[in-house]
Amino acid sequence: MTPRKPLPTLDDVARHAGVSTATVSRCLNNSASVRGDTRRRVTEAVEMLGYTPHFGGRALASNRTNTIGAIIPTMENAIFARGVQALQESLATAGVTLLVASSGYDPDRELKQVSAMLGRGVDGIMLIGDARLQKTYDLLLARGVPYVLAWNFRSNSQHTWVGFNNRLAMRPLVESVLAQGHTRIAMIAGITSFNDRAVDRLAGARDAIEGAGLKLPAKLVIEAEYVPAAAGAALRKLMSRKSPPTAIICGNDVLAAGAMREARALGLTLPGDLTIVGFDDIELASLVEPPLTTVHVPHRRMGQTVAKLLLAMRDQETVGQSVEFQTEIVERGSVASV
Repeated sequence: MTPRKPLPTLDDVARHAGVSTATVSRCLNNSASVRGDTRRRVTEAVEMLGYTPHFGGRALASNRTNTIGAIIPTMENAIFARGVQALQESLATAGVTLLVASSGYDPDRELKQVSAMLGRGVDGIMLIGDARLQKTYDLLLARGVPYVLAWNFRSNSQHTWVGFNNRLAMRPLVESVLAQGHTRIAMIAGITSFNDRAVDRLAGARDAIEGAGLKLPAKLVIEAEYVPAAAGAALRKLMSRKSPPTAIICGNDVLAAGAMREARALGLTLPGDLTIVGFDDIELASLVEPPLTTVHVPHRRMGQTVAKLLLAMRDQETVGQSVEFQTEIVERGSVASV
């Protein structure tokens, strides 16, 4: 095996460019004092030698690492993809690197991931929702690292939020189903344990149904993991009831797509025999057949706003002013009247 070559050093760059190490450092830190031919020679030397600044040294010098962490519940589907992509793009524009981890909806794993990111010296962290161990918040506060909670919203909260009210967002969607004459309504919800978004969406569905003088009994609510197969199993169970529902509210578009696939496997026509709606308006929602009626969530704007806010908090330009977004129903072809 070919032995690994030693990494180029700051001294190597300085010798090759014919300048001092201090000049190289100023150039790498984008100092305006390094101009013209000097900057060009340093840049060419860096590129030719393949030099990369030492992470730990730069962090010690500036008291920052130019890295931001994001811990999301899952990477197995597109629920968070657009928002995280927008977060990464916005940070990259500011010369900041994004570190991403997935907790699998496990609060203990999330705590370990937060600890690991703090150990790497991240300048801020984005977390999803507020359902987590108190130890996680205590650790963040003890280290004084700014954090933002996204994809949900709480007013009068001690935390900084960038998101939307999931409970309020679900109500008009369910009301639109009720307006089509449906009275036998069921729900395939996400797992509510340590998932405030799933809890709030279920609560919003109940608000709308009870507001119409109806009930959403526990036997008509099935919690499922955010994978199509789990949604399919839930739909089969609901449709096996003596009086099956005519409409099913799904906690997100992934669940809705899985339910639709299983409904067709049972020989049901959509939406003629069964109305199904989702939530999130990910790309999948417009690709299924029939196209899915859902709630549009401003994923990209949330990601961009999280980046802007975390950078401002890092630079102590703000204490962290929460930002609430509005959602809207996207009506497609998965709802029919009864």
